[in-house]
Amino acid sequence: MKVLIVDDSKVVRDRLVSMLSELEDIEVVGQAVDAFSAIDAIPSLNPDVVILDIYMSGSATGMYVLDRIRREPNPPIVIMLTNYSYEQYRKRLLDAGAAFFFDKSTEFERIPEVLKHLLSKIRPFPDRD
Repeated sequence: MKVLIVDDSKVVRDRLVSMLSELEDIEVVGQAVDAFSAIDAIPSLNPDVVILDIYMSGSATGMYVLDRIRREPNPPIVIMLTNYSYEQYRKRLLDAGAAFFFDKSTEFERIPEVLKHLLSKIRPFPDRD
């Protein structure tokens, strides 16, 4: 499973890379620090999963990226990861097509278990190369 991490915090990106590097059959294929670099990276990296922050530096948000992803044929699974875990954000983003919505401060550790679950449910992933 190929994963793209999109977050403007290097600490968060590094922690995710460290966590995910321990998982078999899961590869972090790229990292992006803002919405526009994420949108640019997705077509060439063809991730199966995008872990996406809601608010990043720059003028566009994770919601913008999610909207762009959902317009594509065969879009990747999106996991929203945020410090803004308000119920209205959760509802809005899940309604917009995110598969999961996690609070960075209380649910960060759930990401590896969710990825392992996804891997077991949809293995083999469709060829995205």
